[in-house]
Amino acid sequence: MSFFQKIRNGLSRFMYGRNGADHLSLATLWAAIILDVVNAIFKMPDFVETIIGFISTVLLLLTLLRIFSRKLEKRRAENAWFLQKIWWPVKGKLNQNKQQRQDKEHKYFTCPNCRAVCRVPVGKGKIVITCPRCRGEIHGRS
Repeated sequence: MSFFQKIRNGLSRFMYGRNGADHLSLATLWAAIILDVVNAIFKMPDFVETIIGFISTVLLLLTLLRIFSRKLEKRRAENAWFLQKIWWPVKGKLNQNKQQRQDKEHKYFTCPNCRAVCRVPVGKGKIVITCPRCRGEIHGRS
């Protein structure tokens, strides 16, 4: 057995029964990294730099506590809440906007009453769209 296999086996034994990295811990780790980068790049007053550095350190410590925690039920419940309330809605919104930006044959309008998204072909000029959900009118140019 090589040296690296022994280290890998030892880490596997250490992490057995622990939470490990999940979406919430990775998100807090990225937030800490982004705060550190912002703190390093932009010139701010000393007290602001201190506050950002403190917040970054706290996020990093929370990430490590989550990764090495043995309270699996609590960490999984926290991660499930994060996925349901924050991760999937944001990811869905980003994917939807990406799909709309790539669609060159249609224009998208959002109903001001019910926030439904309506799709119409490009190149029809000034149009009035009737929302299929609330029957409200949307005036626009395709």
